[in-house]
Amino acid sequence: MLDYFTGLGAWNWFILGAVLLVVEVLAPGTFVLWLGLAAIAVGTISLVIDWPWQIQLVAFAIFSVAGILVWRKLNPPSEPAREEPILNRRGETYVGRVFTLEKPIVDGSGNLRIDDSVWRITGPDCPAGSRVRVTRVEGGSLAVEPV
Repeated sequence: MLDYFTGLGAWNWFILGAVLLVVEVLAPGTFVLWLGLAAIAVGTISLVIDWPWQIQLVAFAIFSVAGILVWRKLNPPSEPAREEPILNRRGETYVGRVFTLEKPIVDGSGNLRIDDSVWRITGPDCPAGSRVRVTRVEGGSLAVEPV
């Protein structure tokens, strides 16, 4: 079996590169991509230069690390993690924003259309057309105060 793989020569690197690229497609994370490209680079060089397998492994390691470092430098991390993520708490994104009432607040409750949603609101009685600021989220409703 070892004779078979050594008989392939530079094609071993192309096969490894293709396998690593397929792994990247199946489980994307942009990490295995650089290993696959490093393997293809070593295979390409091996077609031109006849070098020992030990040096090929060292070149593969160098190309892999260099590729990952360049990618990390060019692709900074996206938005930093928040202390309190608001996933599934969309109402918290409205706190502090000002909206205009389409319908009045009567007896301390009413409705407010925000984008494509209608929210239940609580606060002091206000006529339609008043501007209100969202102060906090109370369960499924927004607490407002006149501006």
